[in-house]
Amino acid sequence: QVQLVESGGGLVQAGGPLRLSCTPSERAVRSVGWFRQAPGKEREFVAHIHWSGSPAYYVNSVKGRVAISRDNTENSVSLQMNSLKPEDTAVYSCGIYSGGSVYGAISYWAWGKGTLVTVSS
Repeated sequence: QVQLVESGGGLVQAGGPLRLSCTPSERAVRSVGWFRQAPGKEREFVAHIHWSGSPAYYVNSVKGRVAISRDNTENSVSLQMNSLKPEDTAVYSCGIYSGGSVYGAISYWAWGKGTLVTVSS
């Protein structure tokens, strides 16, 4: 069964950049979404990219600061985050899209364990 592995998290100062990667355990081109969960909060949609590379969708709070992209040669999906804010602090996870609303976590499966992003003020 396919599994996803997230990487690239860490501690960054407010205003700085960070690039997260999501790599599946098997080579397959699929639509992927990124979600995040801050302590004490619900899992929140961040971004989604179609298996072809377009279209992409973003939550309003990250538009203009975050870009999702895919490299089908490397079989990975990246999340480039710029101008990070303390409120972006969360565990970021990726999942494979299975259908339905791209904004709902229920539409995804094969979640990875996540990578922690901490933004200091």
